[in-house]
Amino acid sequence: MEKSVSEAIAYRRSTRVYKDEQIETEKVKQCLVNASLAPTSSNLQLWEFYHVTDKAKLKHLAEACFNQSAAKTAQQLVIIVSRKDLWRKRAKVNIDFLNKVYSKEKLSERDLKHKKMATNYYKKLIPTIYTDFFGILGYIKYFVFQIVGLFKPIYRQTRQSDMRIVAHKSAGLAAQNFMISMAAIGYDTCPMEGSDTLRVKQILGLPRGAEINMVIGCGIRDGKGIYGSRFRVPFEEVYFEV
Repeated sequence: MEKSVSEAIAYRRSTRVYKDEQIETEKVKQCLVNASLAPTSSNLQLWEFYHVTDKAKLKHLAEACFNQSAAKTAQQLVIIVSRKDLWRKRAKVNIDFLNKVYSKEKLSERDLKHKKMATNYYKKLIPTIYTDFFGILGYIKYFVFQIVGLFKPIYRQTRQSDMRIVAHKSAGLAAQNFMISMAAIGYDTCPMEGSDTLRVKQILGLPRGAEINMVIGCGIRDGKGIYGSRFRVPFEEVYFEV
């Protein structure tokens, strides 16, 4: 029986050794469908999910992950990829979606206002934030926005590095959706920072603008795959009611 959200969160542990036992590809794929429903900045969905089941590629990817056990014993791998470079394409599909949703002839005043506001957001604001030229425009926008920010609240994350962080945050949210979904059906995962990301990109045939967010080992935990009891700093040290 599938676990509840709280049960899945409690069950999930970073599993570094997996049993030599197959997991169902379609079930993993459905967990990636759940990943695609994660919150994402401006609904741009600047992510891609690479679900690796091919044995040869699994071996090459394990080597690119320094042959750590979480990669070497994984039955499958999932690579979460951040695609900030696709912002124009994803903005356009959002505009197309808006045109489809508001396609009837006689729209209410409220619907017309919402359509115009949302369309302007993707046609004007998103290009203003994401457009850059070798990082130069980003810094110009950054300094201009800091000055405007002296007089009123304003969005300040305009540099290339800022937008990379935004894209990676969304990808991380998707990764968490995936791992909790896997835990809910009794499958285990391990998100790995340790990898040669350039080699991972080459193995997957990714373009220059793609960035590896994380490589996730997938399988069924071996008894020795959990390296110790769970430790978290006291909740009182990280919780602040304001």
